[in-house]
Amino acid sequence: MVSKAFTTGTLGPLTLKNRFIKAATFEGVMTGGRVGDALIDFHAGVARGGAAMTTVAYLAISPGGRVHRDTIVLGADSVAGLRRLTDVVHAEGALACAQIGHAGLVANTLSNRTPSLAPSSRFSAPAMGRVKAATAAQLDAVVEEFGVAARHAVESGFDAIEIHMGHGYLISSFFSPNLNRRTDDFGGNTIRRAELARRVAERVRRAVGETVAVTAKFNMDDGVRQGFWLTESMATAHLLQADGHLDALQLTGGSSLLNPMYYFRGPVPMSEFIASQPVPVGLGLRVIGRRLFREYPFEEAFFLPLARQFRETLDMPLILLGGVNELDTVHGALAEGFEFVAMARALLRDPGLVNRFRDETATAGLCVHCMKCMPTVYSGTRCVIRTPG
Repeated sequence: MVSKAFTTGTLGPLTLKNRFIKAATFEGVMTGGRVGDALIDFHAGVARGGAAMTTVAYLAISPGGRVHRDTIVLGADSVAGLRRLTDVVHAEGALACAQIGHAGLVANTLSNRTPSLAPSSRFSAPAMGRVKAATAAQLDAVVEEFGVAARHAVESGFDAIEIHMGHGYLISSFFSPNLNRRTDDFGGNTIRRAELARRVAERVRRAVGETVAVTAKFNMDDGVRQGFWLTESMATAHLLQADGHLDALQLTGGSSLLNPMYYFRGPVPMSEFIASQPVPVGLGLRVIGRRLFREYPFEEAFFLPLARQFRETLDMPLILLGGVNELDTVHGALAEGFEFVAMARALLRDPGLVNRFRDETATAGLCVHCMKCMPTVYSGTRCVIRTPG
């Protein structure tokens, strides 16, 4: 009997060859914001290894929305390079997804040399300074920039678009009662804090039509005091479902701004983080690093208990993310009604893992959850114990 994990799955207008998606993992090889062979090879390896779809992360909708200067802006100038990437992924038998977003409070404004935006004015460590609250006119522009970026993604040959609504990035920060203190149309209660996300989803769908899948990476829990949690995230998910612009939610949690380890789990490789940074930043990490990078023990499928709450109450397709490393976990998630699973670290360690699952030569990935891959995002994201080739 064929495992459901290796049956086709429907994602909006798409048919995926199996139920495995490579989750967005910042590749760290976009020097100067350009598409190069290293980025293409990264995703070609995942496609060759059996995943039904690989996700390119992270593509900014504007220069101010970059994480830092080595982030691709999804504009007209990047279409030709990204088309090279999607053509290679398609030739390897997989589909390609573009994760698009605005970094907001997570943006390194010194690196970008461009101001960023926030729901409410506040200090941001990644920005190394104060980020001002966005005006209504600026938010209108952001919504339009999402639409333009989505259209460029289609021109680049992407089959799907993932809107980044998690991890403290701009849209995610608007969800948060902790970060969003506004009293206008974009803040004050759960419905208004969801307004930006809903406008963006509608604009992206209008830009791409019905031939491209549109999903969102969506926070269930920020992992911070007074942050976005189930009481609001489940209600917000229902709003997004009712609007009908999204084909699926990929469920996540944590905050790159305030609690990044919440969506990784495992030991904090602090010495490697310090070594990867310029001296002043490294000194700062020695002082506050342990407060910023709280440690959570790794557990297989660590987001599953939260994700079950969403599966119980939503009808739309859901993608399980977070510590999926074993084939039995995949079988269990599909049996519980999740349509797909997304994998990140397991495929960094072994890009061919999905094929090995299919061929019954493996039942679990080789990742040891050491987290030493995290600091490599500054020099090319990789598993530090994987043998090249």
